[in-house]
Amino acid sequence: MKTVVIVGVGALGSQLCPLLRNTKAALSVIDFDHVEAKNVRAQFHPKGTVGKNKVVGLAQTVDFLYGQKLRTNSNKLVAENAGQLLGAPDLIIDCLDNGAGRRVIQGHVRKGSIPCVHGAVDADGTFGRVVWDEGFRIDDEDGVGAPTCEDGEHLPFLAIVSAHLAHAAKEFLSKGVRIGYQVSPGGTIRT
Repeated sequence: MKTVVIVGVGALGSQLCPLLRNTKAALSVIDFDHVEAKNVRAQFHPKGTVGKNKVVGLAQTVDFLYGQKLRTNSNKLVAENAGQLLGAPDLIIDCLDNGAGRRVIQGHVRKGSIPCVHGAVDADGTFGRVVWDEGFRIDDEDGVGAPTCEDGEHLPFLAIVSAHLAHAAKEFLSKGVRIGYQVSPGGTIRT
């Protein structure tokens, strides 16, 4: 069975997991953060998981709803533990929202020649990307006070980007094809 590691189960990653439930792959999720009340509006985390670690809450939710089993890791990904947490799966899916974590992933996958697809959304819900590592350039997040996806206003857009990310992962896992997307409220371009 193929293995997939999803890093970050917030706005994109939490919605991605249920979309991959029919993939013939073992899914592992990594995120150190806890579910906050504000996350419920824009992420696939129900109210009953507020206060729990995101990976634990998500694993319980998708198991209850779909019988989907997730392997969970609630450690923070840093350069010193990247090899242990990420390993050498068939695919790594980056759903983080910070440049430091993305650099750790990118360094690990490039060193080990591991396939990696990155999902990214701008904070104001007007642009999303699904990009394979060889074409991905890391943008650092804006500072304090910048807009975020937390209010749920952009939930449909986040779901669209997550669906394209899931499609890219499934195409790669089943056919070895690497497709990407640029998504805006006006439409989607396959790259």
